Amino acid sequence: MNDAARLSIPLLKRRLRRYGTSIFAASCALVAGCASNSGCEARYDASPQFKGCSFQNLPNPDVLPSADGWRIWSRFIVGDKVGTVPVDPIPVRMLATADLEALDPGANHVVRLGHSSHLLKLHGKYWLIDPVFSERASPFTWVGPKRFHKPPLTLEQLPPIEGLILSHDHYDHLDVATIEYLAQRVQRYFVPLGVRARLVAMGVPAERVTELDWWQGGEHDGVKLTATPAQHFSGRTLTDRNRTLWASWVVQSGDQRIFYSGDSGYFSGFRQIGERFGGFDLALMENGAYDAYWPAVHMTPEQSVQAFEDLRGKVLYSVHNSTFDLAFHTWHDPLDRIADLSQAKKIELATPVIGEVLTVGKARTNERWWQGLR
Repeated sequence: MNDAARLSIPLLKRRLRRYGTSIFAASCALVAGCASNSGCEARYDASPQFKGCSFQNLPNPDVLPSADGWRIWSRFIVGDKVGTVPVDPIPVRMLATADLEALDPGANHVVRLGHSSHLLKLHGKYWLIDPVFSERASPFTWVGPKRFHKPPLTLEQLPPIEGLILSHDHYDHLDVATIEYLAQRVQRYFVPLGVRARLVAMGVPAERVTELDWWQGGEHDGVKLTATPAQHFSGRTLTDRNRTLWASWVVQSGDQRIFYSGDSGYFSGFRQIGERFGGFDLALMENGAYDAYWPAVHMTPEQSVQAFEDLRGKVLYSVHNSTFDLAFHTWHDPLDRIADLSQAKKIELATPVIGEVLTVGKARTNERWWQGLR
């Protein structure tokens, strides 16, 4: 064995430790997937999205092809990453229960917990979106994408949760430890088709879960929910690709509408959603984990801005960044680009600090909190 080979072995081992769950968390569960569909445990033949044994995206002749799973997996294992993890601490505004109780019960508030996780206080009642409190977005506790920062409050500090919304079943959106803790503590879960079984396996009572197809709606305690289309995929193992549906969500509380994109590539569905609902007071838009290897399932900042304009949103709220290392762009690239684009287009942008509270419809001054951080 030559010296170069000897040197390469420790390097490979370090990369395997760092990206060991990329097969799951990146190439097969977060990015483009590489699994086949064998068998068919559950059928959803009434859904236009369900064909054979799996769910499908809407036809999109403009979508760019993704690289194959092997190329993506190989790149995560041996490719170089520069600036994808912050050196300096990410600022976090720690929250106490008293801070939440002090929020106006007559308004709608959104609290950024990190990545795509949010706590909502909707006219005095608390809701969660894609809550992930674990240290890693991974099927394992010892390896996989690790948090850049702690959540601004602990699971134990959460107030009673009226409702919980899930966009899809990937590990950075559906976290086992979080759901197991909340299982009996949430009154109603709203999920895309197929995800109920995931939650029941985590201890959630089946009767508390409302499963919806695209364009189907539900209501709980005065809040109206509609599952809307997204362009993505699903799966938590190497053999269950697209067995469950993915969705974006419309949340209406009082006379205000909030949109949450979940994970999605850019497609014409955003314009259709905007037309159907007549615009949104706040749009939580995916902005991070994009790459030329998987253009169909995540948006670039430029596409996120276009999708926001399609939706007829008033305030663009950037999510899916600043918490996990899931791609090859620098950790601050999504924030830099969307801030510059929004300024050029005179779009009202929200890039809240982790733990910051945004009150829907209330004027605020947005800050580029990441500037100067390495």
